[in-house]
This record gives sequence, structure tokens and C-alpha cells, in this order.
Amino acid sequence: MPRAVTNVFQRFGQTVKGFSVAQRTIAIIGVAVLVLGIVALTTWLSKPSYSPLFTGLSASDANSVVEQLKSNGVPYQLTDGGATVLVPQEDVYDQRLAAASAGLPSSSSGGYTLLDDMGVTTSEFQQSVTYKRAIEGELADTIAAIDGVTAASVQLAIPEESVFVAEKADPTASVFVETDKGTTLSNGQVEAIVHLTSAAITDMKPENVAVIDQSGAVLSAVGVGATGGVDQQSSDYESRVSANIQQMLDTIVGKGNATVTVAAQMSLASSERLDETYTAPEGDPSTDEQSKSETYTGGGGGGAGVLGPDNIAVPDGSGSGNYTSTETTKNNAINKSTEKTTMPAGSIDRQTVSVAVDAGAAKNIDLAQIRGLVNTAAGIDTARGDDVTVALVNFSSADATAAQDALQAAKDAAAADRMNAIIRTVIIALAVLIPFIAGLVLYARKNKRQKRESIELTQLEDAGEFDALVEGPTEKLPIAAPEPDPEPEPELLSVERRRMEIDAMAGRDPSKTAELLRSLMDDRQDA
Repeated sequence: MPRAVTNVFQRFGQTVKGFSVAQRTIAIIGVAVLVLGIVALTTWLSKPSYSPLFTGLSASDANSVVEQLKSNGVPYQLTDGGATVLVPQEDVYDQRLAAASAGLPSSSSGGYTLLDDMGVTTSEFQQSVTYKRAIEGELADTIAAIDGVTAASVQLAIPEESVFVAEKADPTASVFVETDKGTTLSNGQVEAIVHLTSAAITDMKPENVAVIDQSGAVLSAVGVGATGGVDQQSSDYESRVSANIQQMLDTIVGKGNATVTVAAQMSLASSERLDETYTAPEGDPSTDEQSKSETYTGGGGGGAGVLGPDNIAVPDGSGSGNYTSTETTKNNAINKSTEKTTMPAGSIDRQTVSVAVDAGAAKNIDLAQIRGLVNTAAGIDTARGDDVTVALVNFSSADATAAQDALQAAKDAAAADRMNAIIRTVIIALAVLIPFIAGLVLYARKNKRQKRESIELTQLEDAGEFDALVEGPTEKLPIAAPEPDPEPEPELLSVERRRMEIDAMAGRDPSKTAELLRSLMDDRQDA
């Protein structure tokens, strides 16, 4: 090993030996943290970067893809509850090609690709069913692309066209959606699904689309629409009217000084009425007209005739007569008007509004004026039995006081938590800094002491009394032999020997050594 490297290691060993316990502890902790950081950084850098191979997979497709990756020896990770498969970035395209060759994923609805497999011998019924399946698959894939929807299934009920049916039934659709865990579709998203489905089918109305999620909740009912059932419509109506009235009262009497309750009774029954009206067109046009005329002319006779067999008069040919007959048939056009009215469930039968105003805040307010404003804002119809009640009451402040106290307690607790967090942070910082600073102080003091001893030793050498001090008046002090050094430096060896001799003398007779050092210092100053 080169001499320079050996000297560096020797100096490092001597420095470490001079450390105190605290300094050694800090050094060990620092080295351990450095080693752990290097290991963590190396592990992170050596870890492969994963990218999505497939997303939104069903359970069966995810299982098939994972089995294929296992057989190919490719590492993988599963996220999104097993619906997304991640593989190393460099293997993404190769594994997609391998999955495509194996027909994965296989749970696709097909869409219009189903029409590619039909041959020339396909019957009309098969063509109709395949076309409906293709539309259902395309709609399902489109709905599944909506944010929050993981899978979708669409079932269409399209009536067959026939010339023998006077009234044609409307098509309907059923949509099943599976959402992400903890995700609920908003009313806007449900309406988007309804309108997307109804617009794809001829003559399909939005209210004829039913939407249901995986929990069995009805998001859109047939005949009602995306607003939900009658109870939901009633709740929405009450909330909307109550919010409008509350906003108006907050402006008049101040926020928190009035409360509104709206109760609406809605009809649960739906009805459908068909009206047919027949009217005569203007100008009385005829679509069919037929006329028939007969004329007969004969000779006259004098007598009425004689009786023949069976007492029947027989003309004698002596009379004459004329006969004319005219017949006209006319079929006039008639206008026919058919009106179909559908009244869904949810019409308001009756509603009541109750308003309570704080008496302390409404001393100079006319209740009749407030009642009139509420009647207008709520659309009250007295003919159907609507009613409005406005009363002045004394509001209780117990809940407000309790809420204020709870809010203040929450603020105090939050402030205490913040203070505790700051104290913990300061304690941790001090626990780390104090040993470090103490080690630095000890290290600095030791260096200062060593430097001072070196200066004193140099002064003793200059005064020429080092040898007398070492030998002593009574007996010669034993000199400890230094440890063997492969290639010691002369200067370092001389300084180390002198330091050890002084330490030995100081240990044998400290008072004499101190007195001698003081005298040397005094002589040095006098000189």
C-alpha cells in the first residue's frame, strides 16, 4: 500500500480514537444513515418503471392476462382493484401483441364488428338480432368511457314494424352501469347516459330509458326520467322552494332569524288519455259521388182493366203513363284529429309552507306582507288546498351557544395540536443538534488542549530544561515505547514521544510538573 494512503489511514485512526462517546455515537449514526440512503437509492434506481398494459379489465380478462404474464415470466402489478395490469415499460408493446394473438381481452361487447361475421345465408331474424346486439355493444362501450363508469350493459326493446297494427309501441332501453368503488354518478351524468341512449334509437324517448347501478339503485325510471321516483321529485321540489323562500327571508329579517319548511303532496299515479276529434272540412269536398236516373214512358188506357185470375186486374192496353226515378250518393271527407296526452306521476296535489320568524328580529315587520311574498314565491294555489302559515316565535339560543362553544373548543384543540406539534419538532431537533454540538465542542476543546500541550512542549525545548524535567532529581522516569510503525515519520514520532514523557511525568508528580511549567512560563516572560 502506498505510504501516502497509509498515512491517511493512520491519521484517520488517530482522529477516531480521540473522539468522545457522544462523537462516536453521532459518527456511527451518520454512517448508518448514509449507508441506508445509498441502499435505498440503489434499490429505487434498479427498480423497473411500470406502465399500464390494460385498464378497465373484467375479472375474467384480468385473470387470463395475469396467467399469460406468469407463463411468459414477465413481472406485473395490479391496481384499481385488479382492473388495471401494470408491466415493465420495456415489455408493454410486446405483451400487448402477445395478448392480442391470444384473443385477450375477450369480454368486449363486439359492437358493429358482429356484422362482419354474417354470411349470405343469414336469415332476416338473425340479421335483426345481430344488428340490435351491435347497437347495444356500441352503446355499452361508449357509456363505459364516461368518467366513473367501469362497465356498462345495454338491453334494447325495439318493437317490430307491422302494417297490421294501428298503434305502434315506443321502444325502451335498460342500461346497467358499474361504477368505481365509492363513486356515485351525478344527475348530469345520468341524464347524459339517458340522452345518449335515446338519441341512438329511432323514436325512443328519454323517459323510456331505465338506468340502474350495481347496488340496485334506480338512477332513471321509465316514465319518470332521470330525476328519480316520486319521492325524489317531491324532495327536490321541497328543497328548491324552501331554498328560494329562505333566501328571500334572510334578506328581509337577517340570516338565522327565519326558518322555512315546505311539504308537497304529489300524485303517485300516472295516466294517459287519447282524444279523437272528427270535423267537416271547409268547402264540403266530396271524395266519392254517384248519381242514378230512370225514366219510363208508356201509352194511355180508358179503363182500369178487368179482373183476371185470382182477382188481379189486368190492363187492357187502352191506358198511358210516365215514370221517372233519380238516385244520388255522395261520400264527403271528414277530418280526424288524434291527441295523446301522457301525465306522468309527480304532479302536485297540494303543498303547505310553514314560516317561523324570530320575534326579536321582526319587531317592525308586517306578517301579512311576508305571507304575501311567500305565497308568490311558492306559487300557492288556494283552489287545490295550498296553505301558508307565518308565525312570530322566540328562537332558542342554546344550540347557537353550544355550537359557538364547540367551535371555540375545536379552535383551541387545533391550536393546542399545532403547539404540541411544534414542541415535538423542537424537541426532536434539539435531540439531534445537542449531541452534535456537544461533540463539536468536545472535539474543539481537545484540539485546543493538544495544541496548548504542543506549545508548552516547544517552550520547554527552547528553555533547555526538557531533559532535566524528564530525568528528574531522584530517579529517571520510564519512557513508554511507542507502538511499532511500519514507516513512521520522524517529526510525528518525536512529538508523540515527548507528549508521552510529559504525560508520564505529570501522572507521577503533578504538582511538581505544574510548578516547573509555571516557572518556565515566568522565565519566558522575563526574558
